[in-house]
Amino acid sequence: MKKIKLLIVSLLCMTFFASAQVIKTATIKVPTVQCQECKERIENYLQKEDGIQKIVVDYKRKTAKVTYITDRINIETIKSDIANAGYDADDVIANPEAYQKLPTCCKKPEDGGGHTKKN
Repeated sequence: MKKIKLLIVSLLCMTFFASAQVIKTATIKVPTVQCQECKERIENYLQKEDGIQKIVVDYKRKTAKVTYITDRINIETIKSDIANAGYDADDVIANPEAYQKLPTCCKKPEDGGGHTKKN
C-alpha cells in the first residue's frame, strides 16, 4: 500500500514539474505609437496570439510590456506581430502594407500623422 501511495505521489510530482511553464515579461520599444487608438490596436492584435498572457502599451512612454509563455511564443515573434500590426518594435520595422492601412492619427508625424495640440 505504501508503494502505491509513493508511486501516485511521484507521478503527481512529475506531472506538475513537466507541465510547469516559464512565463517572462519583456518591455519592447514602440517608437511609432502615437495615441490611445494605437495602444488599443496593438493590444487587441496581440491578445489573439497564443502564449500572450498580458500586454500593456504605454503610448506616452512608447513602450509595450508583454507577459508571455516562453514555450508557446518568443520575443522575436511578438516583435514581428507588432510590426505586422503596422508599428515599429525595437529593431523590427513596421510592415509597410499594415502601416499604410493605419488611420492618419496613428502614422508618424513626418507622414502627416500624430495628434496636433489645439489652442
